[in-house]
Amino acid sequence: MFFRSKLTSVSWIAVFLGNPGLRYENTRHNAGFITADIIANEIGIKINRSKFNSLTATAKLGGQQVLMLKPQTYMNLSGNAVKQAIRFYKTPREKVVVVSDDVSMPAGKLRIRRQGSSGGHNGLRDIIAKCGGEDFPRVRIGVGAPPNEGYDMADWVLSKLGADEKKLISESALKAAAALEMIFMQGIDEAMAKFN
Repeated sequence: MFFRSKLTSVSWIAVFLGNPGLRYENTRHNAGFITADIIANEIGIKINRSKFNSLTATAKLGGQQVLMLKPQTYMNLSGNAVKQAIRFYKTPREKVVVVSDDVSMPAGKLRIRRQGSSGGHNGLRDIIAKCGGEDFPRVRIGVGAPPNEGYDMADWVLSKLGADEKKLISESALKAAAALEMIFMQGIDEAMAKFN
């Protein structure tokens, strides 16, 4: 699916949202990190270079030079990492694609958007605030809503995935990886038509 290459400049920045550390592994909020790890495993690289308050790797994905970015700032401060990378590479926001979880969609559903609001997602909200606009594409992975109205949202997104949910979200992360390749290769309209 992907091709590995060593690169010094980038055409795109792919941001995978999550929280660092063992405590947050396999939680709903780490759907972005799960996607990054699937891509890294597929192309045989490690996203482990420390730069921009993130773990990074540079690879050729969908024929494009892409910086893969896993912010280590914790979710609510993701914009700090993204802003540094954008400034360094002078990348326009429309060439920064963000992969995140989405509680408004059923577990495993995928949605691609060219731009838009944060939809209540704190990571996206911080990126919008720190990077100056909403005009960046995003790939959102459904993780499902809390089981009842009184359930604390933070507890929900930071709780571990059950076996069935993990399977659904891992399958969706594979689709998200394919969607990213299509975005880089053919454009976001084609990816939206195929995956939404």
